[in-house]
Amino acid sequence: MSTVQDYKSSLGDNTSRKFETFSYLPAMDAAQTRQQIEFIVSKGWNPSIEHTEPQNASGSYWYMWKLPMFGETDVDAILAELEACHKAHPENHVRLLGLDNYAQCAGASMVIYRGNVV
Repeated sequence: MSTVQDYKSSLGDNTSRKFETFSYLPAMDAAQTRQQIEFIVSKGWNPSIEHTEPQNASGSYWYMWKLPMFGETDVDAILAELEACHKAHPENHVRLLGLDNYAQCAGASMVIYRGNVV
C-alpha cells in the first residue's frame, strides 16, 4: 500500500481545509513569496488578487480586489497591493493568481494571507 500521507480535511473543520498545492507545504516566508511573484511576472502572467471569508473559501467565488494588474512587472507593487487587501480585509483569506492570457486560465494560484479561522 502507498505511504502517501492522508491529509485530514473536512467542511466542518475550517482549520483543516486546503486550498491549493502550497497549502500542503509549510507557510512561505517573505523571500519565498517574492520568488513566486517573480515567477508569475517572468511568465508574463497578469497578477490578480482575491479575498474571501474563511467559511466561504471552499466555494468557487472569491471577491476580486480591484482589477487584475494587467502588465504589472513591479514585484514591490504587487506585494503592496497584497498587503493593502490584507489590511482592508484582515479576517479574510487573500490569494494571488497569475492569469495566463494565452491559456485563458490561472497559471498560478496561492493563498498569501490566511484569515482568522473560526
